[in-house]
Amino acid sequence: MDSVLARPAASASDQSSASRRRAFVAAATSAFFAQGYAGTAMSEIARAVGGSKTTLWAYFPSKEELFAAVVDDIVERYGKSLSVEVSLDDPVETVLRRFAEALISTIYSAPVMALHRLVISEAERFPYLAELFYERGPRRGKQRLADYLEAVMARGDLQAGQPMLAVRQFSALCQAGGYEQALLKLDLPDSERSLSQDVEIAIEAFLRIWRPNAAPTRD
Repeated sequence: MDSVLARPAASASDQSSASRRRAFVAAATSAFFAQGYAGTAMSEIARAVGGSKTTLWAYFPSKEELFAAVVDDIVERYGKSLSVEVSLDDPVETVLRRFAEALISTIYSAPVMALHRLVISEAERFPYLAELFYERGPRRGKQRLADYLEAVMARGDLQAGQPMLAVRQFSALCQAGGYEQALLKLDLPDSERSLSQDVEIAIEAFLRIWRPNAAPTRD
């Protein structure tokens, strides 16, 4: 019994390797955010951690792979929309609220916003960075919601249509309250109350469009 339940402890070497990898990712995050992707050298990151470029290359053979690790680290820690509970037994409004709250919490977090600014600033010169960021972050969350919407459309809870289009619309509605201003460092939401309002407004507007037999709204 004990042999089945017991898990071998990580060796000191494994722990040291994981710790060194985290240190490289943390140093790279700080450097990318401060100096941009193009302005950051691998040798600088190695010096910041106290190792050699050879050691850094053993973990990350290229700067692109190191940037991917930075994206994965931030998504893992702040990508709440990737772990939202989805149940077809719950009302659609409930699931949408979970996604909206998770999305807004994620996109307004300082590391995610800094990463978004970095990707936008470097996208012209390094378009693969934008693709990498989108595929590892936003697309994963959107696909998860699209799969759910496809299921509720199929059973008639929402109008039949293109699930991913509906996701893009819902995402845009969630960001309508002030995300653009925050991204440009012009303004930030005043309080959690304003973010809560953004959630409810997004859900109401979305369901006006996609609820079965929804009539066109007129002024």
